[in-house]
Amino acid sequence: MNVQCACPGVDRRELDIDLRHHGATITADPAFAPLVLESRRDAVATLTLNRPERLNALNSALGQALLDALNGLAEDTAVRAVVLTGAGRGFCAGGDIDLLRKAREREDLTEVESLLKVGKQIILAIATMPKPVIAAVNGPAAGAGANLALACTTRIASEHASFTQSFAKIGLFPDFGATYFLPRLVGPALAVELFLSAETVTPADALRIGLVSRVVSQDRLEAETALLAERLAAAPPIVARGVRQTLYLDYREQLERALDEEIRWQVTCFRSQDCLEGLEAFLQKRSPRFQGA
Repeated sequence: MNVQCACPGVDRRELDIDLRHHGATITADPAFAPLVLESRRDAVATLTLNRPERLNALNSALGQALLDALNGLAEDTAVRAVVLTGAGRGFCAGGDIDLLRKAREREDLTEVESLLKVGKQIILAIATMPKPVIAAVNGPAAGAGANLALACTTRIASEHASFTQSFAKIGLFPDFGATYFLPRLVGPALAVELFLSAETVTPADALRIGLVSRVVSQDRLEAETALLAERLAAAPPIVARGVRQTLYLDYREQLERALDEEIRWQVTCFRSQDCLEGLEAFLQKRSPRFQGA
């Protein structure tokens, strides 16, 4: 199995990684470990978000590493299917809450805007990938992390998974393609309910409402994902590419417009007092008191 570092600027020789992916054991100092692990098995590539100590929360560095890895796989003709998953007990907790809090307190949106712009490119890269992308949701998927999964071709959830459009809890707007993908999967009415309530969706409910294609036990997630990936990878590449392009003829234009609107609204919400209150309430583990300002 070929293991590559998908994190620019990290010297592979500085790493001491014993990778037996999919049951990867990481022995490297987290400070030097790549932010995205890439492994190969035949024609299937697996990308693993690798900030387990932060439930794989997104910052600009992780976002850029993921984008670089996705772009590389899109051009790699030896890869016919891609799996996206998370290291540790979470899939992806969304935007790093510490990054958001510090940026809001300083009223400096530089890194937040950078993450949003990278996020737009990540979602476009997943959605327009000329080969299937499977989300193996191994644990909580919240906010932007949930929407990484929604952008994928299909989703398999373990019994430990959950999905939360958590933005409203902290006074923020759904991003990473949420307003495009969620209503198309569950319908506009339920999408609005999930956006505004920030209710957590269990694996069973995710299956019932169409967020995922199947739910498996935690110890079967790797094997079931591998079986599906192998089946999809066996399809003729020209057919796989043609099916995705034909199903989504107007896909990119509509999705890109939604992503741009999400960024515009997110920046507006981020500057609000309600956002500051939401972030403080979250960190203080209390209910927010939103004032509409």
